Amino acid sequence: MEKKKLIRLAIQAMERSYSPYSGFRVGAALLGKSGQIYQGCNIENAAYTPTNCAERTAFFKAVSEGEREFEAICIAGGKDGVLTGFTAPCGVCRQVMMEFCDPETFQIILARSESDWREYRLKELLPEGFGPGNLA
Repeated sequence: MEKKKLIRLAIQAMERSYSPYSGFRVGAALLGKSGQIYQGCNIENAAYTPTNCAERTAFFKAVSEGEREFEAICIAGGKDGVLTGFTAPCGVCRQVMMEFCDPETFQIILARSESDWREYRLKELLPEGFGPGNLA
């Protein structure tokens, strides 16, 4: 996996963010086990609840195209598109990741630039997560 490519694509996806209310732009690049990369951006709504995060946009796009297994996601975000901090996935996005990803191996890369990033496994960001295995 080329992390710098995922970072570039996540930052690029930020540009398509629809965030007129918060001004906080987020982009994501999701790597499927097939090698395909799916980009997503946050899409806000005046009613707030229908807002969708960049991570879920990428997952839903991938799943709707037939991908079901994933290796990694990169997330980049910042107020007015300025990357000043690390943007971690919200709880709902972490739960969506739990549905489709192995928490032991799925990598979550939080990036401020191609040379400044942090990497976590899903298990670290969602300890004791509830997923399909709990229902087996």
